[in-house]
Amino acid sequence: MNFSPIANAYAGTAVEGGPGSIFMQIVPLLIIFGIFYFLLIRPQMKKAKQQRQLIAAISKGDEVVTQGGLAGRVMQVGEDYLQLEIAEGVLVKMQRGAVTLLLPKGTLKKL
Repeated sequence: MNFSPIANAYAGTAVEGGPGSIFMQIVPLLIIFGIFYFLLIRPQMKKAKQQRQLIAAISKGDEVVTQGGLAGRVMQVGEDYLQLEIAEGVLVKMQRGAVTLLLPKGTLKKL
């Protein structure tokens, strides 16, 4: 009689995976990618496109708010920079990309 504390372990037979098993492993990954695309990637791309359109549409006389929180009226527009009047006679030169919000006309009363 063999009373060893370790019992004999017999290897089970391996189950062969059919051609559908690889497909079934990939399907959840595709579903997760689809969820990430529609919930994270696509809205970010849409927001970035709107921001680019906003920056391209800036013209003289527009009232804007910058990333730093400065609100003012655009006095001069260049290709990469613009001049913003934040108070009467106070002009600040900044990059166009710093503009985050275009305010409706007349929001800022006489500076």
